[in-house]
Amino acid sequence: MDIQEQSLELSHKTILQPLLQKVKLPISEYSFANLYLFRSAHTYTVITGDTIAIKGTTYDGVRYIMPVMPLDEEYANTLITLLQPDMCLFPIHHDCLHFFTSKGFTYTYNDGDSDYVYTKEKLASYPGKKLHGKRNLLYQFSSRYTVEVLPLTGENVHDALRIVEAWQKEYGNDADIAACIEACMLLDELSLCGSIYYVDEKPAAFIIGEAITDDMFAIHFAKAIKDYKGIYQYLYNHCAKALPAHYKYFNFEQDLGLEPLRFAKRSYQPDMIVTKYRVSAKNL
Repeated sequence: MDIQEQSLELSHKTILQPLLQKVKLPISEYSFANLYLFRSAHTYTVITGDTIAIKGTTYDGVRYIMPVMPLDEEYANTLITLLQPDMCLFPIHHDCLHFFTSKGFTYTYNDGDSDYVYTKEKLASYPGKKLHGKRNLLYQFSSRYTVEVLPLTGENVHDALRIVEAWQKEYGNDADIAACIEACMLLDELSLCGSIYYVDEKPAAFIIGEAITDDMFAIHFAKAIKDYKGIYQYLYNHCAKALPAHYKYFNFEQDLGLEPLRFAKRSYQPDMIVTKYRVSAKNL
């Protein structure tokens, strides 16, 4: 097979984005923006030539081949030929496992890889006893502060960067800071959309995401200054109410196995956990 391989670059958007948009699976990795922004974390390379795919490494160090087109028998067979010892196919949706299990392949999954999905209605109202605390925080925030929401653009991106800096100091966490800053600077180039929130005329929060299926919107980044109690509850609630009606779900992506992140995402009572399978052959 004639294949070439090179590091993932912004120029690959022309090739990859139209293919990824046809996948129609509720998995956050099937987005060019996601791949590009986390290209260093996963050492992404692009395979081209007789076929096209992505080669990467999971957060826990497992090398893999990722499909970039809808799976069928022919494409599945081609991907299998790209596997090397100790590699797997990832992320594979449950509905696509049969392409590989029929050939004797096995599959596993890591909980930290799974995406958290919520209905838009849930975030727009925080219903029920389990989300009473979220409703209460939303009420406290809304009654205490005056909020202005603007599209995130080149004209106010400097305010978003100030929020990133404050967030990093507050939480002491820089795991996704480089990717977040790059997303702010490349909104148009990566076909992302965002909103920035001013509280009492001061920049306080922003959110960046994109559609990954016809009815699902993925939140890639949500950063807020924690001094404003209830701001995250307001952020998600406002976003849910503001999005067009055809969006039914929010994808908050994975928790990476980090307990504080897992606790935070589970506290919103996910409606679905999207498992991402790792498919491998015993003889590889």
